[in-house]
Amino acid sequence: MTNAAQFDESDEGGLNLSQVIAAIRRRSLVIGGITASIAALAAFKALTDVPTYQSQFELLTEPVTIETQVISSTNPQTLSSREDVIAVTADEVKLKILTSPAVMTPVVEQIQKRYPNVTYGSIIGGLTIATAGEKAEILTVSYSSSDRELVKDVLEVVAQAYLNYSLNTRQTGIRQGINFVEGQLPNLQSRVAFQQERLQKIRLQNNLVDPEVKGQQLSALSAAFGQQQLETQVQLNEAKSLYASLQKELSKKGDEPAITSILTANPRYQSLINQLLQIDSQTALDSALLLENSPELKLLRKQRQNLIPLIRQEGQRTVKAAADRIQELETRYLVLTQTLDRLNREVKQLSGVLRQYNDIQRELEIASQNLNQFLSKREALRIDAAQKEIPWRLLTPPIDPEESAASLKRNLIIGAALGLLVGIGVALALDKLINVLYTSQDIKEATKLPILGVIPFEKELDVPLYAEAFNPVIGQGDRLSLGNGYKPLTPLNSSFFEAFRSLYTNIYLFNSESPVRSLVISSAAPANGRSTVALYLARAAASMGQRVLLVDTDLRDPSLHLCLQLTNERGLSDLYQRRSQILMRLSSDRQ
Repeated sequence: MTNAAQFDESDEGGLNLSQVIAAIRRRSLVIGGITASIAALAAFKALTDVPTYQSQFELLTEPVTIETQVISSTNPQTLSSREDVIAVTADEVKLKILTSPAVMTPVVEQIQKRYPNVTYGSIIGGLTIATAGEKAEILTVSYSSSDRELVKDVLEVVAQAYLNYSLNTRQTGIRQGINFVEGQLPNLQSRVAFQQERLQKIRLQNNLVDPEVKGQQLSALSAAFGQQQLETQVQLNEAKSLYASLQKELSKKGDEPAITSILTANPRYQSLINQLLQIDSQTALDSALLLENSPELKLLRKQRQNLIPLIRQEGQRTVKAAADRIQELETRYLVLTQTLDRLNREVKQLSGVLRQYNDIQRELEIASQNLNQFLSKREALRIDAAQKEIPWRLLTPPIDPEESAASLKRNLIIGAALGLLVGIGVALALDKLINVLYTSQDIKEATKLPILGVIPFEKELDVPLYAEAFNPVIGQGDRLSLGNGYKPLTPLNSSFFEAFRSLYTNIYLFNSESPVRSLVISSAAPANGRSTVALYLARAAASMGQRVLLVDTDLRDPSLHLCLQLTNERGLSDLYQRRSQILMRLSSDRQ
């Protein structure tokens, strides 16, 4: 009837939540009993235990004291003005330190003077520290013990120890800061002195006070000398041009005097030229009136001849003056060039000196700033070290110890939770140990085979049935004598019958190439519904147009004839005796 290879089924691993919930429902009484038992034991333990006393106090770990405010207002550089440095905050590390032997050993020693039996472990075991507030600035310390007086004494000693710890922690940090600063000061002072010596040495070597001012002066001088050199060059070119022109004019042959701009600019030369012009004018006038050999004309000619050498001599003197001017300008140009070269070398040399000077100056400024900062920090730390007010403040002092009322409630909750877990575990274990299948899914997981159909539970099946609904030959009012008070079969449109129709459809379509021709309905034990399943499965097949032969093979206790209200005069044994005739009839019917 089944073939697992034809179904695409795979085992699902992991926890099946629905099965767990179903098992919990089935074993709810077991779970409830175990839970109640363990909760009762927890409550009994809470009632019979020695009473526990508990008390607590609260500390403010980040107060701003009046002393701190005064010091911060007088010197903003003090650490008191910085909450991130001075605050002894109660973070996780501090909480570990507060319960460490370094802090708690003096507390234990002081408590042991009055309570010799107290140990370090007993005090730490009953001590609880918690933080509150946005920045964990409130510290709540509680202690519980069976000795009421011990609780009060321990909290008083612990409170004072924590206050002293806050003061010592701040003072220790400040002392460490002072030692660190003082240890760094000699090195910083040496760095400042070294840079100052380098700065003084470079000033002496280069004969300067401020390289930047010196550089500006050299730049101004270089610009001025450059301008003078340019002007000298222009003047030299002009002088050379005039000198060449003068030489050209003076080199001309004849008695006519040379006329150039440089000569006309010479007053003596110009005076001689004017005299020559006057003589020439007078000679021209007299030549018209006098004879050629007249004394007057001879005198004028003689005067003219005397002026010509003077004019030429003055021209030569002018040429010599022009040459001297050229030589003077060339000498000046050379001096200016040498001066500019020297200034450029000094500027170039000064640029390297200035770079070195600036580097030294920058290092000196950094070293001086660091030195000043460390000096300021040292003064600030010394001022902070003078503070004696305790950083932490006791908000709520230790109150009178009270008996813990939460022990019974807590034990009940813990016992109920533990009992519930144990009960669920026991229920699941029992459900696994008892080999009972409760659902179709359990059957599928146990057999690893596909399920063809699921038949719902029907209460009416406990009552005998009419047969006329299945056998139309029997009339509505005809009853067999084998039973009274039978009820009719479930109608064809009921959900119960539809389950059998679905079952037969799955069987019929299981292998379409080789349809199922015969079925055997069996069970592991009596009264498991073999007859009901066989009867309704046959009815479902018949309702779907199949010819059905229903055979009751229970030779010891047959019951199908009772459901169908048929006689049981002939049965399967009779068929075996007449096997040949039946097979012949079946063969002829099939044909």
